[in-house]
Amino acid sequence: MMRQTPLIQQHRASCAKLVDFAGWEMPIQYSGVVDEYYTVRSHIGLFDVSHMGRMRIAGTGAASFLQHVTTNDVGKLAVSQAQYSMVCNETGGIKDDVFVYRLSPDEFLLCVNASNREKILSWLQSQPTQGKVVHLEDRSVELSQVAVQGPQSRELLMSLGAKTLEGLKLHHTCDATIGDLPCLMARTGYTGELGYEVYIDANKVGRLWDLLIDKGQAWGLKPAGLGARDLLRLEMGYLLYGNDMGEDTTPLEANADWTVSFQKGTFIGSQALLAQKQAGVARRFVAFELVEKAVPRHGFRILDPTNSQPIGHITSGNLSPLLQKGIGLGYVPVSNANPGTSLAIDIRGKMVPAIVVKPPFYKRKKA
Repeated sequence: MMRQTPLIQQHRASCAKLVDFAGWEMPIQYSGVVDEYYTVRSHIGLFDVSHMGRMRIAGTGAASFLQHVTTNDVGKLAVSQAQYSMVCNETGGIKDDVFVYRLSPDEFLLCVNASNREKILSWLQSQPTQGKVVHLEDRSVELSQVAVQGPQSRELLMSLGAKTLEGLKLHHTCDATIGDLPCLMARTGYTGELGYEVYIDANKVGRLWDLLIDKGQAWGLKPAGLGARDLLRLEMGYLLYGNDMGEDTTPLEANADWTVSFQKGTFIGSQALLAQKQAGVARRFVAFELVEKAVPRHGFRILDPTNSQPIGHITSGNLSPLLQKGIGLGYVPVSNANPGTSLAIDIRGKMVPAIVVKPPFYKRKKA
């Protein structure tokens, strides 16, 4: 039996095509993947991301606990600030990529991937608290989450009463009221556009969605599904857990060195990661563009063009609607990882030339 978010009736009313995603019945598309993609790039897309896991970590030991279980430096977070981070195992393998929000000096919200919710919850519950007070609470059911993403998102939300968004910086949060609905707003997202994620009580999220669909029409808003979300994040070179990384990859290999703070002291996986940093990684996550028109797909082989030997495989790939180019991500030996390096992609037996590029593929105009 698939799980459903509190917005399942809204998805059915909008004639969404529903699929099984990590055990959740989720909309892959409504009007169509490419139409929804363009809507987010030019107007506003509304996403249901309530399937994600949300955990509250509070108490006098909350900050030091998170320092121990995540790779980034929680100590740098001011109240109402957020950071992207990783939860690693002892060997430095990525258990999940997460967002950490500091709500007060001793209270944090941890947002985790839907597929890893139970795994991360039990991992955190098994960690020692060093005798300090740490309250860990899974809020995934009581708290829902929608993403409002696109260049018109701020104007729409402010017109509905969220005046506190004026001047809200990237990766910061504020309390707001949309209509008469209180919520936590975060300037975060997975699309590369100006956008916000809205955390709201599950019993109010239906009213919020209906309000945004109704009032958002004048701004060109449309509901958007997982297909458009995947295309948007791919153009930014954002990692997708289970495709682009897992417990057999480290943040250093995944080009996410910036999420790892060795300065803060030891944390789970720090010794293994430090050893890998000192020795140098053998492979690295790269972005590439095809030189001729074709579509690179997950699982296709990456070849060395000089001898046609396989050197890796594509972890994510598609045709970029805006660039009209095949774009992809994958792991290759370090010697093949520099921007400008030539690669070849095995597309159904044909060697299609490609070139390593520096992500993101898509650069938006500043809002």
